[in-house]
Amino acid sequence: MKKYLLLDHDGVLVDTEPWYFRAGQRALAEIGVGLDPDLYLADMARGAGTWARARAAGVDEGTIDRAREARNDYYRDYLRTEAIEIDGVLDALAELATHARMAIVTTARGVDFDLIHEGRQIRRFMEFVLVREDYTNAKPHPEPYLTGLERFGAARDETLVVEDSSRGLQSAVAAGIDCAVVLNEFTRGQDFSLATHRIDTLTELTDIVRDGT
Repeated sequence: MKKYLLLDHDGVLVDTEPWYFRAGQRALAEIGVGLDPDLYLADMARGAGTWARARAAGVDEGTIDRAREARNDYYRDYLRTEAIEIDGVLDALAELATHARMAIVTTARGVDFDLIHEGRQIRRFMEFVLVREDYTNAKPHPEPYLTGLERFGAARDETLVVEDSSRGLQSAVAAGIDCAVVLNEFTRGQDFSLATHRIDTLTELTDIVRDGT
């Protein structure tokens, strides 16, 4: 049996990833750089991000900093106005909470995480949350999930990571923790061959947690 769940956030608990991409795409368009979804996801998988294509195009860091501020503003506007719920998440978490202790390990910044969870009930199922400011090296580095293990005082073999991206999967694998990947439309085409489990919804986790495999 798995006693601990370390859950990614964006794409697993809330449907925010497409809006984060669109915010970056919009900000980059304003400085004359296009952003293709497939290239963006490839950059993210190797630990790069929104600005990799701008740097490749020779955009200076000052301009990128201004575009980043614009992206952040656009993203927060989307978070306030767009539907980001994932059906069944709260029911799944309520069931999982009877079998395992849970925490969130996310690359989201604290300010965005707090905005997302204004008026939402997801956090009440979690013992703690690690946001981007809580560790030095982001996914795919193992540090985020190793930090989660340390906070729980958990062993690797009694812990399961829940992810939706190859970057997060790589982080879990590098940390030596089994990983269940929740497939979604935004990241479905990425390489999940190293995942211990591939599932379509969080409701499938209950049997995995109880079986402990």
